This record gives sequence, structure tokens and C-alpha cells, in this order.
Amino acid sequence: MLTGLLALTIAALFTGAALYINIVEQPARLALDDRALLTEWKPAYRRGFALQAPLAVIGFLLGTAAWWTSGCAGFLAGAVLMLANWPWTILAILPTNRILMATAPEAADGATRALIGRWNVLHAVRSALGAAAAACFLWALA
Repeated sequence: MLTGLLALTIAALFTGAALYINIVEQPARLALDDRALLTEWKPAYRRGFALQAPLAVIGFLLGTAAWWTSGCAGFLAGAVLMLANWPWTILAILPTNRILMATAPEAADGATRALIGRWNVLHAVRSALGAAAAACFLWALA
């Protein structure tokens, strides 16, 4: 089933990108001073969003198509998990993003650093949602 394989591929790409942010990029940026930390976070967030947002939608659409054609609940579960990234981002992460985006780099301080740390914890949920979706798609394909 091609749509199921494509859904799994997209979920794996999404999860890989999300994990990279959590376990590679975030620790590296935390080594920077507060001003540089925020200066690096802003464009990295924009680029990450531009990559992950479409992957979440495409994974949802492919998972839904695979479920529609196969009737396998695993595809539907994976599709819903991929789509869950959108409300999670809007309801849980966006308020933190808005504060960080509104902060001028020269105003960055310890509170900014703490907020970026909180953002990383919130973003880890996206990593978990992607991994759970990939697991559902894999289960459905088995």
C-alpha cells in the first residue's frame, strides 16, 4: 500500500526533524549567551515551522487516504496524531512563541532563556506525536 508507506515516510521525516531540534539544536543554542540564544532561536523557529507544518498536514492526508482505502484503524490513528500537532502548536506552543518573537535580542535575559527551555519541553510533545504516528503507520503496514 503506497499511501501507507508514504504516510510512514512523512511521519518519520517529521519525527526526525522534531527530534533533531530537541536533542541537537536546542542543546547547542543553550551554550550561547542570552542575546545570541534568542537571535538564533527566531530564524530557526521560522525555518522549522516551514518544514514541519506541511509535513504534519501531508502525513495526516496520506494517513487518512491509507485508512480510507484499507479500513485499517492504525492509519486513522496515525493520521489523527499527525494532525494533533496543529492544535498542540496553536494552543500550547504559540503563546510562548509570541513572547519570544516580541522580545528584542538586546532585551534577552535569564527569563528569555527559561522561556526557550520551556519551549523545548513543549516542542518535545511534537516529537512524541510524530513518533507515535510513525508507530501507528508501521503497525498498520505490518
